[in-house]
Amino acid sequence: MSNLKVFRDGHPEQPEQIINDKLAMAEELARVGIRYEQWQAVGALTEQPSQEEVLDVYRREIDRLIDEEGYQTVDVVSMTPEHPQKQAAREKFLEEHSHSEDEVRFFVDGQGLFSLHLGERIYEVLCTKGDLISVPANTPHWFDMGPNPNFTAIRLFNNPDGWVANFTGSDIAQRFNRLEN
Repeated sequence: MSNLKVFRDGHPEQPEQIINDKLAMAEELARVGIRYEQWQAVGALTEQPSQEEVLDVYRREIDRLIDEEGYQTVDVVSMTPEHPQKQAAREKFLEEHSHSEDEVRFFVDGQGLFSLHLGERIYEVLCTKGDLISVPANTPHWFDMGPNPNFTAIRLFNNPDGWVANFTGSDIAQRFNRLEN
């Protein structure tokens, strides 16, 4: 189940706020400039859908975001607990970083934990099936797919080169929660 936990950046032991309702999550995240919404597929997906099949059933929503934000590249990424590079892939995203463009992810299936460092607060957003999150350009954050990742996500990019991180060098991500799956 999706949820939002808000912490003071120096106090990872106790959240100031926990929100489990998706509408309330969207409202709280919008207040700090984060887009969070839910999408519905216009058709059913097969058990192991191709990239084209995934993009087709979410085409209306994808095209809406492209029209609104000018995204140039769209793809689908999947990760399973059996993936031979799962640990290396997980480690790649666990350090605080930002991007010169928005980081947009829609969870077709599975889950992932985005932690956003906004001012003196950390917003931990557990995204699950049906959730879209857009982390604005230059927002310090980190992502955890857990030790046994199992998700399929649509990614939208402004930069045709795809995911390019600018690491902050901070160790703050090491002090906060990890996704256990």
